[in-house]
Amino acid sequence: MKNFLILTISIFFFSCQQKENKNTVVAASDSIPVTEHKEDETQKEEENKQTGDTIFMNFRNEKGLFIAEGVLDSIHPKVFVKFKNEESGELKGTIVPTPGKGNIRFNQIIFPDNSSDGPFGMDLKIPLTQKGNHVLVIGHSLMADSPYWGKFEVQLENTKK
Repeated sequence: MKNFLILTISIFFFSCQQKENKNTVVAASDSIPVTEHKEDETQKEEENKQTGDTIFMNFRNEKGLFIAEGVLDSIHPKVFVKFKNEESGELKGTIVPTPGKGNIRFNQIIFPDNSSDGPFGMDLKIPLTQKGNHVLVIGHSLMADSPYWGKFEVQLENTKK
């Protein structure tokens, strides 16, 4: 019985180590849809994503909103949201933390002439009179306990006058 067990175990190990050589032949009629791949790449480029500590808002959705997902952590305690304003109007912004509530807010807005305003709360409503690149600084409130670490969604809407 002992010899039979050793024999079956050794056969098992040898069978698992055998390499399977398969030559796969691709027929000339098989094609790769190149156009779909390019569409996926352009859509990924159009998404508003966080890179490091900055979110570039370049793409509006069907409703005309800038929406992006960001993360606050110990490495990036502040996130900078950059967007371009081409016409005067009103900026409405909202931060939605993933768990529902948290110590997170719009700390500051920096205008194209390097003047700033803030702090704000989780909601922002401010007139934009200058054209150019604006920066929103998102972080936790230093006046409240337990800083927020985690994912959040930021939504911006620029309504024209």
